Amino acid sequence: MKHPIARRLRRAAIQHERQARHPDNGDAATDLRLSLADLLRLHGEGSLPVLVMLLSLFTLIPVGGAGWFLSFFIVALGWYWAKGRESVALPDALGRLTLNVRWSLRSLHGLAWLYQRANRWLRPRWQAWRHERTRAWWGAWIAVMATIIFLPLPFGNVLPSLSLVLLGLGWMFRDGLALLAATAAGAGALAYTVAFGQVAIDLTQRGWHWLTG
Repeated sequence: MKHPIARRLRRAAIQHERQARHPDNGDAATDLRLSLADLLRLHGEGSLPVLVMLLSLFTLIPVGGAGWFLSFFIVALGWYWAKGRESVALPDALGRLTLNVRWSLRSLHGLAWLYQRANRWLRPRWQAWRHERTRAWWGAWIAVMATIIFLPLPFGNVLPSLSLVLLGLGWMFRDGLALLAATAAGAGALAYTVAFGQVAIDLTQRGWHWLTG
């Protein structure tokens, strides 16, 4: 059985594809572009886990500066998470972030696929990972992952974004195993960051010694 959000996203994707094939007017392409606010409306809710997941996915889109810009908002979401907030109002500047037609369709299909798989594989279990007492810890975790996304590392936003997507899904589906997987992905992100930093420091020292002879 398909998840209701997956059904809404899939219907929206089919509608967009039909409009793209049979445009009614010259401005139809503009109507096919989706904003973050549009994607949030398709979810039917503005819960904190949904926002964390969507913003994390947006950081993976190959647009210069997207991860750097969105990381500040993700840190703010971590603070709200730690405070126990269930939902937050989407700032206008953030809601107006718009994808082109190609990425709008990819996002709809990709999110529908993601929810279908989550609905099949995730289930309530290992509730200790999702206990209310862990909120502060997860809020700090979100901030740490956002900081790694902010750093200009090659492919450095992949693992922290994956960690936050798993966190959002695990919280929505009440699946502690998904939250454990989020921790594992984040640990990989931390290890990658530390290793890259050590290599960068070593190369800098070697370069300095070579210049100063």
